[in-house]
This record gives sequence, C-alpha cells and structure tokens, in this order.
Amino acid sequence: MTRIAAGDPAAMGECLDRYGGLVWSLARRFSPTNADAEDAVQEVFIEVWRHAERYDKSIASEPTFIAMIARRRLIDRQRRRDAQPRTSAWDESVLPEENRDPAEWLQVCDDAQLAREKMSELSDEQQRVLTLALEGGCSQSEIAERLQLPLGTVKTHARRGLMKLRELLTASAGKLTGKGGVA
Repeated sequence: MTRIAAGDPAAMGECLDRYGGLVWSLARRFSPTNADAEDAVQEVFIEVWRHAERYDKSIASEPTFIAMIARRRLIDRQRRRDAQPRTSAWDESVLPEENRDPAEWLQVCDDAQLAREKMSELSDEQQRVLTLALEGGCSQSEIAERLQLPLGTVKTHARRGLMKLRELLTASAGKLTGKGGVA
C-alpha cells in the first residue's frame, strides 16, 4: 500500500495479482451478474489506488484494508441498484413455457380487456394516473412530476380510481354470472 501511495506503477499490478481473487469472490457474492462483478472489481481497485495513502498497518493488514474498501464499494453499488425504480412493463416472456396454461392466459387477457374498458368510466385524472402507474410503470412521485400535481393528489386519484375500478369490475362480474358478486 505504501508503494501504491507513492505512485509505484508496478505496485498496483502486484496488488491486483495478490488480492484480485479476494475482491472477485466478494464481488460475485454481491453482484447479480458476472459483468456487474467485473465492474465492481474495477471500482474497488480504483478506490484502493485512490485511498492507498490512508492505509495504516498498525490498524489493519493489507487484505483487511482492501476487503473493507471492497465491502463498502459493493454495498454502495447494491444500494444504488435497490434505489432504482423498476419502470419496465411486466413481460410474459420471463415465465417458463411449462407454467403457461392457455385457458388461464385467455382468461387473463379477457380480464385485462374488461379492466381497460371499465377504466374509461373513471374520471380523466384517475385514468391518467392509473395509466401511468399500470402501463407506464411510474411511481406516484414520477406521476406527480409528469402531471404537475401534488403527490397527495396523485395518491388520492390512484386510490379512488382503483376502488371505483374494483366496484365496476365486481358489478360486471355479477352481471356475467347472474349473481351480485364476483364469479
């Protein structure tokens, strides 16, 4: 570490050779893919290079120092991944083929079509909020920003819209079965 802090170019190569396996094993535990782990290893060694002057052998050994940098960097990466909103629409292709029952999928399609039709009976504001949430995958904060509405108003439109939609679908199901309840 003292050689790296002094700017010795060969020292960084030796550090990579000596501790690359340690950092790789930590990165694989924290990373969802090999590509992500490779990126993480690179980030860790850049941090080691940047902060080599902080190393104090009276406090920790070199492997411990490097492992702590790796751990902090990997936790930061995990937090960033967890904080990213999932905005992609649901993709049926991710389900294994053997789990797809054609009759179930037809029913799901029919139910989805009925829900789309019933959404047209909601207020314009409720339709816009629910469309952005359900089809666009937007969070309520993102919807508030896009529609230039207060967050509380977006939450109210979403809640009331879903309640009204449930009421409309329940009534529609009762008409289809000849009962007053859900089929």
